[in-house]
Amino acid sequence: MPKITASTLVEQRAWRRSQLLDAASGLALENGPTSVTVSAVAARAGLSRTSFYEYFSSSSEIVAELITDELNAFTNYLTEKVATASTPDEAITSWIEGSLEYVADGRHLLARALSTLELSAERSTQIGIAHRKMLAPLSEPLSQLGIRDVRQALALIHASTESATRRIEAGMDSASEIESTRNFIVAGLKAL
Repeated sequence: MPKITASTLVEQRAWRRSQLLDAASGLALENGPTSVTVSAVAARAGLSRTSFYEYFSSSSEIVAELITDELNAFTNYLTEKVATASTPDEAITSWIEGSLEYVADGRHLLARALSTLELSAERSTQIGIAHRKMLAPLSEPLSQLGIRDVRQALALIHASTESATRRIEAGMDSASEIESTRNFIVAGLKAL
């Protein structure tokens, strides 16, 4: 049995779980998503394979956890960006710029890489929900602008930022992509 180094068993389990998540994250970023196996993650964390299963049921389970954690961090970042805005227009602009800056500086790479792996239907649904929550900070500013079909506007914003994300990932100038995407979305929202 591994030596307990934390002051409580709960803290020890949280620390070990965090070690496994860090190990899986490191493997995925260094060697690609298929390198996240139970054996590799356990070895990197300094645990046995059987110890891994005390925390996660499979490698896809730890992958899903990493993706969900990343999407939640991204959502928190965007929510904070929108919260500092004083007008609906500023909130929307902050969200667009913030989401694409997050992409441009590479903070989304882990979730993007891991999303290529097959996950259980339940975990895929959870990830889908976490992904949609990223758009939630825009609902109120869109309503304040008088947009009647907020869901449509959110879908259009999502499609535009996804397109810009792919272009940034392909090596296009991020500043130019952010500016043109922001201008496109803002103009499009006025047409709604």
